[in-house]
Amino acid sequence: MSDVARRVRLVVAYDGAAFHGFAKNDGVSTVAGALEAELARVCRHEVAVVGAGRTDAGVHAWGQVVSFDLPADTDLEALVRRLNALCGPSLVVRSADWAPSEDFNARFDARWRHYRYTVLNSPTPSPFLAATTWHISHPLDVGLMQLACDPFIGEHDFSSFCRRPKTDPGQPGPSMVRRVLSATWTELGENLIRLDIRATSFCHQMVRSMTGTMVEVGLGKRRAGEITTILRARDRARAPQVAPPQGLCLWEVGYDA
Repeated sequence: MSDVARRVRLVVAYDGAAFHGFAKNDGVSTVAGALEAELARVCRHEVAVVGAGRTDAGVHAWGQVVSFDLPADTDLEALVRRLNALCGPSLVVRSADWAPSEDFNARFDARWRHYRYTVLNSPTPSPFLAATTWHISHPLDVGLMQLACDPFIGEHDFSSFCRRPKTDPGQPGPSMVRRVLSATWTELGENLIRLDIRATSFCHQMVRSMTGTMVEVGLGKRRAGEITTILRARDRARAPQVAPPQGLCLWEVGYDA
């Protein structure tokens, strides 16, 4: 086996219900932990992976990107087959390529992340969609929900929509400023409604909190015009409704060509 290492880029998909989030966490099953364990089994040495998005427990992914180093003579097609045999069907590798540069980092080189949130808006829940949608029985006004998207576009402090991480006393917390590139609600038919949202990055629970607030608008519990006021308040208590994790999916991650 070659002593020369090269950077690998995987695109992976997973069922979030099987994992306690992406980030490695001792004592519980996570996506990074499962990948590192099976890579070590296949490659016979420890491998540390970096993911583009730290998805929460129960959140799914179709286009999560992961980077790590392997010997330059590794057969990537064989690697994909072995990983899928060991990890599937809850976690699968969709593609594996040599990264465009040896310093490629799945997280820090990402230019944007694209999430999708799917709602089943019908009087009766579906046993076949329960694992991937948020069921809401009361009718939603999708037009009002789309109006509620508009204030989010651009660069804002999203403190009202993010769970702030714990910091040491007296230390400043991390910035909650994020730039949302696009946000659109689409009626898919058969009572399914989907939010597509793209931003340079997201903070903890940001998409789920935004979704929960926009659903309140669609239910008539809030006005679309309140979104700007909530954003400016920078107060987490102003937007407490958090959509459940199973409706959320990390759909795609974008990089420079």
